[in-house]
Amino acid sequence: MTFGASLMFAKSLIFPRAEKKSSARRSLWGALLCIGLSIIPLVVVLSVTNGMIAGMTQRIIGLSSSNVQAYVSSRLPEAAQAQTYIQYAQQYKEVDGVLNVYPEIGITALATGKKMRTGAQLRAVEPDIFEKNSSFKELFTVIEGNVQDFSHSQASAKYAVIGQKMAELLELHAGDTFRIITIKTNNGKQSPRLTSFTVSAIVSSGYQELDALWVFVPIETVYQFISLENASFTVMIETPDAYSPDLVRIQKELKTKNGKYANFYRWDQVHEAEFENFSSTKVMLVFVMLLIVLVASINISSAIVMLVMERRKEIAILKSIGATPSGITFSFIITGISCALGGLAIGLPLGLLAAVNANSIVNFIEKIVNAFAKFGYLLKGVPAAEVKAIKLMDPAYYLQMIPVDLPFMQIMLISLATVVLALLVSIVPSVKAGKEKPLDILRKS
Repeated sequence: MTFGASLMFAKSLIFPRAEKKSSARRSLWGALLCIGLSIIPLVVVLSVTNGMIAGMTQRIIGLSSSNVQAYVSSRLPEAAQAQTYIQYAQQYKEVDGVLNVYPEIGITALATGKKMRTGAQLRAVEPDIFEKNSSFKELFTVIEGNVQDFSHSQASAKYAVIGQKMAELLELHAGDTFRIITIKTNNGKQSPRLTSFTVSAIVSSGYQELDALWVFVPIETVYQFISLENASFTVMIETPDAYSPDLVRIQKELKTKNGKYANFYRWDQVHEAEFENFSSTKVMLVFVMLLIVLVASINISSAIVMLVMERRKEIAILKSIGATPSGITFSFIITGISCALGGLAIGLPLGLLAAVNANSIVNFIEKIVNAFAKFGYLLKGVPAAEVKAIKLMDPAYYLQMIPVDLPFMQIMLISLATVVLALLVSIVPSVKAGKEKPLDILRKS
């Protein structure tokens, strides 16, 4: 039996000329549809998780640690004053590959507003960081006020830039005054120290976990008004590419030249726990989606079994006129693979379309869910004003907007894996079809 003959027989199995009712053919098309439907959420999950992880990673690196972060000892003589500390950080730019440095002092504090208080990470930075740091310029969106007041402020003015989520918690607006509570030690006794700041601007990184934590103040201000006993001295070091292998070389050179009073860590070392969590979450989601594809692929096996039972007489006739077992087997394997390819032809375009419009789809589903929830609460007598909106993608844990990153290489691998799965589940029933004995079949017919 030639290759062409096997293809012709496979074609007749999928698209028979005689339009008669066939349970096996319906099962085959059902398996194709199941594969297509299982591919859609897999593509969406991959695209959304890739975009989410990339968006969170970009913000954590660019706004928190930069590509390399130096942890400077508080015993450094230059750390005693703001200007000498800034000048000390400039030494790091002598290392080849370092584009810019951003000295910073971090203090754990308590922020108090009109009615509420919340924990805060006080970040004392150079006033013009929102203008000269490319990540700050790109990733921070000014919600209220303006960062120019902060950039050109004097230390005595005590301006601050806070995150949108913190502003909501403390009920603050641009121009309002709030207080920062830190700890000072006097004669061995600890006592709270209150410092008032004026909100220069309210900004959002698009990631509430960060917006609820940070308070930016000029670095000169903390030296004048806030105790530095429990402060951490760091320097964000910017390089051309956070993912470049050259980052290891830059880290080693920084340590060689400036390692006496500082330790240097790459971003993947500073945030190791967060990125391991991101990766494990993505792996689990993809694994669950692949199980769905596997279950859908098994339907191909059952469909081929039914197809073999329906076409036993044709198989017997073909074998009696010279068709080989391998040719028959190959025809049914082609049928199974064609079913997988048909499913991919349906699932991939729809999955990509759903991924690109993920934000619109989520918003539409949210409206439907909230409409039913509101109706249910009204039936229970709950006032409409007290019904809180349900968020499917709560921005407290995710980015405010769902970024989509289409992973074409991973999609190609998934497509290949789907075809391989279809091949594997088709082998056993196809081999059995090739081993059918024509004499036995014709006697019983």
